[in-house]
This record gives sequence, C-alpha cells and structure tokens, in this order.
Amino acid sequence: MGRWWATPVVGAAGAWLASVFHWPLPWIIGSMLAVILVRCLGGPLGEIPYGRLSGQWMIATSIGLHFTPAVLEQILGHFVMMASAAVPTMLLALLGIAFMQRRGMDLTTAFFAFMPANFSEMIQAGIRHKANVSQIAAAHSMRLVLIVLCVPPAMFFTAQVSPSVVPARLPSDWHWLLPLLAGGALTAVIWKRCRLPNPWMFGPMACCAVVTAACNVQTALPVELSHYGQLMIGCALGGYFDRQFFRSSPAFLLKVSVFTVIMIMSTVGLAALIGLWLHVPLMTLALGMMPGSSTEMYLTAEALNLAVGVVTAMQIMRLVVVMLCAEPIHGAWLKYLRNRRM
Repeated sequence: MGRWWATPVVGAAGAWLASVFHWPLPWIIGSMLAVILVRCLGGPLGEIPYGRLSGQWMIATSIGLHFTPAVLEQILGHFVMMASAAVPTMLLALLGIAFMQRRGMDLTTAFFAFMPANFSEMIQAGIRHKANVSQIAAAHSMRLVLIVLCVPPAMFFTAQVSPSVVPARLPSDWHWLLPLLAGGALTAVIWKRCRLPNPWMFGPMACCAVVTAACNVQTALPVELSHYGQLMIGCALGGYFDRQFFRSSPAFLLKVSVFTVIMIMSTVGLAALIGLWLHVPLMTLALGMMPGSSTEMYLTAEALNLAVGVVTAMQIMRLVVVMLCAEPIHGAWLKYLRNRRM
C-alpha cells in the first residue's frame, strides 16, 4: 500500500503524453499503458486505495446526467431493438466458448472466462462452480484492455474526428452536482449492502439518471472530475498487468486476444446488419453492442457526439441479459454433456 502514491503520477504522465500525440481518450488509455509499462519494467506501483471506486463514481455520475427526458424517450422508443441486440452478442460468445471447449479447455473455465459480463461477477461465478479463477481473471483483464486499445481509436479514425477536438459540454451547476454526487455515493453503499452488481458504477448512475429524468436537469460534470475518473480507472486497469502476468500462460493469453479481436469484428458486422435493417447509426449500435465496459463505450460515444444514452442503455441491457442467462445456460450445457456421455 505504501507504493500506491507513484501510480497516479505515472498514470498522469502517460495521460499527458497521450494528449500530446492526440490519442483518443488519453486520460484512460494513456494512464493504463503507462502503468502497464512501468509495472512490466519492474516498477513498484501499487493499487490506489479506493481509486477504481472513486473513478467509477465520477464516470457513473457523468453518465447519469445524460438521461434527460428527451434521451429517456429515445431509449424507450428503441427498447425492443436494444433488448434484441443483446442476444446476438451473447450467442457470439457462446460460439467462441464452444470452440474453446472443443480445443480441450475446461467448459466451466471457458464459459466464465469468455462470457461478456462484469469482471467481478464472472470471477465469483467461477469460484462457485470450481473453475480456474486465475484464467478467468486473466481473460477478462485482456478483453477489457484490448477493447479499450482497439475500439476508441478505430471509431475516431472511422468517423474522421480528431481526438484533440473537445465536444461541447453543458455548464456545471454545483447546486445540482453536490447533492447528486452525495446521493450517488449513498446509493452505491445501499446497492453494495443489497449485494447488487457493480455498486459504484450502477448505483450513482441510477441515482443521477432518475433525478435527471424527473427534474430535467441540464448540467454536466466538470471536465477535471471526468479526467480524474478516467485516470483512476486507467490506473486500475493497468494494475492487473506485470511481467509475471504475461509469462504465466502465453498460449492462453494469445487465445484470449484472438477471441477478443474476432468478437470485436463480429460485433461490428452484426451492428452493420441491424443498422441497415432498423436504420440506426452503425457507430451507435456498434458501441452499444461491444462486449466491453460501459465506461469506455460511454466515453467514446460522448467524445464522438453519438447517442450516449442509447449506447449506455444497450451496454446495461447486455449485462443484464448475460447475468440473468449465464448460469442457467452453463447448467443446461453441463447437463447436456453428461447425458451425451451416458
């Protein structure tokens, strides 16, 4: 714990360097890459106490402030489409899991390692079902980092938008922000006590979304707090990696990387088909269906002036569908395999 103070310093230096080179989302990508590099070189960088949680709190508040009545109406109008789009992403993951299982990987480990859901919930499910938890953690870490490294730059390049162009933001009204930040923290604590998933992300987001929609709040989080949140999340992602991580099982990590890249490409292809059918913008659909973290997809959508509310709602819908269906599907799959052997 005594080494944690150097982590935000290294992360901030990486973010500054990424900003100089106009890299997309520099505060999250630059900080993450800087922390990974220093840790792989042997630098003693520790986890920032409550860093990831406070970063999620800031970003979740920013996301919730986008859910104005107009955005909520747009989400309700696309509800069936969003629910339907969550299913193909899960089916793609199941095809990949079946391939890994046929290649000799334990089904339970492959299932919870490659299912596109929250990191912590899949690890807990893996523990309950006696899977290889280290491989599950490694797979989800690689998936998140690869999506952060690949998707935002590809989106900016496709949209031909310079990352140095700052999108217009609403002014920050502290008469609303202070109670919303406090209310979000309180909601996160209650969310955690109720054992609901990802409390410091979904709790503040839900609190701010309800108040914003009910009162038509027109404000935004200051850019400095947004950068702080991105810095904390980037440092937390980078903290999963060091030399030992990459040496542990290079063949498995290569499989995870190939699987993730195929998932990204397949998701974009599915989004293009659905977009042509329903006349919905490709980039909005692709970000909404992407099997990554809602945080990075939201930040990318915000920077590209896309439908942030729709992207976030689609990400939440995917997580809900996966978390509700994952363990029942896993149980049915195991039962099917046992019946085949009899």
